[in-house]
Amino acid sequence: MLPSMAAAILIVIFNLGVKTPYLLSSNIQNYPSTKQFSLLIGILTRADNYDRRHFLRLIYGIQSSPLAEVDVKFVFCNLTKQEQRVLIALEILRFNDIIILNCSENMNNGKTYTYFSSLPRILSRTYNYVMKADDDVFLRLLPLTSSLQPLPRSDCYYGFVIPCQSMNPFVSYMSGMGYILSWDLVEWIANSDIPRNNTYGPEDKLVGRWLDLGQKARNRFSNKPAMYDYPGKNGRCSHELIPDTIAVHRVKRWDQWFAVINYFNVTKELRPSKLYNV
Repeated sequence: MLPSMAAAILIVIFNLGVKTPYLLSSNIQNYPSTKQFSLLIGILTRADNYDRRHFLRLIYGIQSSPLAEVDVKFVFCNLTKQEQRVLIALEILRFNDIIILNCSENMNNGKTYTYFSSLPRILSRTYNYVMKADDDVFLRLLPLTSSLQPLPRSDCYYGFVIPCQSMNPFVSYMSGMGYILSWDLVEWIANSDIPRNNTYGPEDKLVGRWLDLGQKARNRFSNKPAMYDYPGKNGRCSHELIPDTIAVHRVKRWDQWFAVINYFNVTKELRPSKLYNV
């Protein structure tokens, strides 16, 4: 965890301010600035992970895409402590980027099902795509939306296919680092008995199983090598950082986050000012 003083500084700074659909970054500038679709990114995390949420708000708050309307929300289960109710109420008032599900906090005992199945009921709008992402993944929103732009808006399942060596998006399922479903599949999860009766086990594997059993997701896309685990973290699922990255997973330590931020020059838009000397 960051020291409390560093966490406070982060808050202050924020207040100041076999198909591979990936399209090379050199082509991004050719797109018009009209929003063509919408994407909800739900980052599944825990209520007590205050420092991580504030840090990720910095990471995603300075990114945008001319192609898509992108909303980033932090998702966790019912609050269990009085301090959570106070501090998270402050977060909601300030940022309005939190979804609290009616569940007990867990990883592989139904939280992801509750997330997807609740969205059609609790959201005041629909999205073309919904993403489930981990809080240890770094997403580059412009390359991500560029890769989604040409894809179907229905019956679509997108991510990093497991097993790691597989290039076939139909064998077997998309890694929990971050996968995307089109809205019709989210509605199907909310209404079908298949996922409702099968919620215990590795959540990413379960989603693939639901779609297979329901004969859903005819449009499947695995985006390798643009999505991967942090170098050296996970055998064939990881490789060195590359310019055309969409997602880097298993970024758990602060030195790893700093390495990623530096590699992708995330702070390149910072302009000289008399207010600071960096």
